[in-house]
Formats: sequence, C-alpha cells, structure tokens
Amino acid sequence: MASTPPVFPAWCRTIEDTAEHYGLKAGVLNEGLSDSLVERQRALWGLNELTAEEKTPLWKLVLDQFNDNLVKILLLAAGVSFLLAWIDDGEDGLRAFVEPAVILLILILNAIVGVWQESNAERALDALKEMQSDTAKVYRGGVLTAELAARELVPGDVIELHEGDKVPADSRVVQLRSLTLLIDQALLTGESKEVNKQIGAGDLEDCPINSKHCMLFSGTAVKKGHCLAVVNSIGMHTEIGEIHSSIQKAAEEDSS
Repeated sequence: MASTPPVFPAWCRTIEDTAEHYGLKAGVLNEGLSDSLVERQRALWGLNELTAEEKTPLWKLVLDQFNDNLVKILLLAAGVSFLLAWIDDGEDGLRAFVEPAVILLILILNAIVGVWQESNAERALDALKEMQSDTAKVYRGGVLTAELAARELVPGDVIELHEGDKVPADSRVVQLRSLTLLIDQALLTGESKEVNKQIGAGDLEDCPINSKHCMLFSGTAVKKGHCLAVVNSIGMHTEIGEIHSSIQKAAEEDSS
C-alpha cells in the first residue's frame, strides 16, 4: 500500500472544496465515486477497520508479568530464602519461611494486577470494534447500495444516513435532508446531549472534536434527521481509531 497522506481537513473546507478533493461533482453528489476512484482510494487507505491484534493467551499474560529484572531478582531472593530456611535446623521452624512466602505473595498479587490491567485493555479494544457499524448506505456510480459492508468504505464515498444509523466512518456532512440532524457523540466527547450538525465549514483546522460542527464520527449514532455525507477518514485514521491506538500503546508500555 502506498504511503498514506494526511487526513484532508474537511471540517474547515467548503462542500465544493471537499467534493473537488475527492473527485466528486459538487452539484450531483449522489453520483458518488466511480469504480476506478474507489480502487485508487482503497490502494491508498486500505480497509475501513480497526487493526485486530491476536489476543494474548492467559498463560503468556501471566509469564509476561515475571519478565522483569526486579521481579527475577525477587524470585531469586525468595528461592534462596526458602533454601536457607529448609537447610536451617534452628528453632525458628516455620517462621523461617515467612519472609520468602511474603515475597512470593507480593509477586503473585503483582502478576494478578498486571494480567487484570492487560485484560481490561483487550476488552476496551473489543468494545471499540463493537461500536462500529457493520454496513453503510453508499452511492457509487449513481447507484445507491443499501447494505455495503462498512469495511469496504473509502475516503470520498458518499453515504446516506437516517435516524437510528451508526456512522460508519468519519464523514463531512454535505447535504441535510431534514430540518435538524442530531448526533449522539458522547463516546468521543462525553457530551450528555445530542449535537446538532450543520453543513457550514469551521474556521480552524486545528480544533477539538466538539468544534467540528459539520463532521460525523465513526461509532456515533444518528438520533434524529437524514443527511448525505462524504467519508473523510477510515479505520485507524478516524477519531475512534486514534483512541484505539492510544489504548494499544498504553497496554504495550505497561507490559514492557
């Protein structure tokens, strides 16, 4: 796959600029992309999916908790203490085994916490994947496909969204087909109320999610309204993809 370019800042570009960038006709957006453009975009951006890493077996998660120099030193110290307590014929009896037992108990508890944290990270990644839409309504070559697999979407695809739909990729609203378009994007911003989306472009390229009033984000839900939107970023290049990357990076740092 060719080197991936930066994501187009559609949130601060006009509908006409966005259409031109993706090779669409601004006046007839529901023609969508041609087959050749779809193939070109797929070669450039790949599939619209979050990267799936193979799950780590439980036994490996446990062993990884002991793959640390300090832990290895403590294990060695506990082993030596046990050996000395076993050899020693003094009057201490079982009390001689208390110190190595405490060390082993601490190491076991540390391993349990580590496995729990890494398992939580894997569950969080699975939860993000479940938030994604499985299908999308897409215009290509002037034809509406009602249930295209969402993973097949590419930047520049024109999608149609109705009340109750999940947004399949980060997209720029280009046409409102209802008086209002309310989106629940609490999973990204924590906003308790639905957000009213518009078609007007913002002023700033570098701005927070809740300032991108003409953008719809992957995994969010249409609570009210009907619109056309142009897919602007897919897979790991979406906002939810960035969260996915952050969780993966944090899990890798914790296990290193």
